[in-house]
Amino acid sequence: MLTPFDDNYFMKKALDEAHIAFEKGEIPVGVVVVIKEKIIARGHNLTEILNDVTAHAEMQAITAASNFLGGKYLKDCTMYVTLEPCQMCAGALYWSQLSKLVYAANDLQRGYRTMGTQLHPKTQVKSGVMEKEASALLKRFFIQKRNLN
Repeated sequence: MLTPFDDNYFMKKALDEAHIAFEKGEIPVGVVVVIKEKIIARGHNLTEILNDVTAHAEMQAITAASNFLGGKYLKDCTMYVTLEPCQMCAGALYWSQLSKLVYAANDLQRGYRTMGTQLHPKTQVKSGVMEKEASALLKRFFIQKRNLN
């Protein structure tokens, strides 16, 4: 059976969050957490606004999803994020026991894979979903940032 709620659908929702971050002057990373084809949490980077290096999109979404579920584990949940998580976020995802991670763009400098960080052994990973759109937004942000300085 075909469903409109596929990886592209949910990654578009994560990209909507990344656009909100962009408009706020934050690095445009967005995320949604899904269980049974329902978005239970959304987030985007808030490190500048909150003056908090831990206020990454993933961290915001883990907290929101845990609050929604009433527990600390994200079993049966899928996280869609526009950029490969960093090692801090991957560590938090490890402890949350996330079932599936889907991300758009690779982060070859600070991504969890480059840093050698592990996700939970049961976490499935899919990358490259809407990679071009996510990468283009990030590039636009940093070009704009360089031109303002």
